[in-house]
Amino acid sequence: MKLKSILLVVKDIEKSRKFYHDLFGIDLVVDNDGNMILTEGLVLQDEKIWKSFLNRDIMPKSNSCELYFEEQDIEAFIDKLEKLYPSIEYVNRLMTHSWGQRVIRFYDLDGNLIEVGTPV
Repeated sequence: MKLKSILLVVKDIEKSRKFYHDLFGIDLVVDNDGNMILTEGLVLQDEKIWKSFLNRDIMPKSNSCELYFEEQDIEAFIDKLEKLYPSIEYVNRLMTHSWGQRVIRFYDLDGNLIEVGTPV
């Protein structure tokens, strides 16, 4: 068995595609009208489609999982984030863990948790 992708539910799929491209360089592979397969195994799905499958509400900012990215030049990444998305909601601004890794955590446009840290 092989993990093929991680699916995120989003309200505005085009805005979310642009967000992940702008910040992380993730590109569109296939656009299936409400389902976008991106590089790096990321899939975006329109919230209306997801709700029709589950018949349940979406819970943004559930804090039950996160996407984790590594970036050597974290200060440059933060500058880009603040320039492109100045109203982004942070969970924590740049901090240093006891083991020396520097990280930030914030929500994407739909309340999905993202962590960006320096390589371990």
